[in-house]
Amino acid sequence: MSPTPEPPASGAARRARITAVTSGKGGVGKTFCAANLAAALARQGERVLVLDADLGLANLDVVLNLPPRVTLHDVFTGNATLQDAIVPAPGGFSVLLAGSGMVEYSRLTPEVRQQLQRVITAIVPHYTHVLLDTGAGISDVVLYTVSLADQALVVVTPEPTSLTDAYATIKVLATVQQRRAIQIVVNQVRRVGEGRNVQHQLQQVIDRYVNPGLGEPVRLELLGEIPSDGAVRDAVLRRELLLEWQPGAPASVAVAAAATRLRGA
Repeated sequence: MSPTPEPPASGAARRARITAVTSGKGGVGKTFCAANLAAALARQGERVLVLDADLGLANLDVVLNLPPRVTLHDVFTGNATLQDAIVPAPGGFSVLLAGSGMVEYSRLTPEVRQQLQRVITAIVPHYTHVLLDTGAGISDVVLYTVSLADQALVVVTPEPTSLTDAYATIKVLATVQQRRAIQIVVNQVRRVGEGRNVQHQLQQVIDRYVNPGLGEPVRLELLGEIPSDGAVRDAVLRRELLLEWQPGAPASVAVAAAATRLRGA
């Protein structure tokens, strides 16, 4: 494992760009995308931290094969320091893991709101990119987490249910959070160009049903399309990062290209 990145010297840092990686529904590869985007950014010389913001149903530790010895729950309750909870991950980035099955985090209480904001404020000076791996859907916890980010990245697949839920998520982000630029990654595409088609489909629906009620229209940016690749399933089963295990796989190449676009966004 690579060591946890050292904080930059005082006065030399720029504030981390915070990206919320979210989705309308589960099972679309959101955590896979967050973890592998982090690895790709780290390879490009960035200081990256992934915060598992799916506070009640966390699984970033499973994807990375990192037993969560100290979690956000421990930090929130004062049983551990933030420094103790940030650990190095395979791929050269850092992670802040959350506990799983914590029913107290299924609702956005004032305490959860305050603690989450406090943690994010504390970590952004020490990294160039912070990725928030949120829960799926449009619960108050998910939406508040996304509201703390500079940009929102919605992971979607070409399946009809995923498209429907992605639209619902984008609509809420546009109307409630007044976001006008939203990035998407289309995962599990079956042919080249399918991701662009998905973007066009979603944009058409947004133009018809959402944008007419807004002063400034919402625009979707296609950050990348990730092909359906057997290596992805194998990496997940092996509990390894795809970019570490099969860096030349088509899905790895696509994730790396998406990370390059994320850096320039």
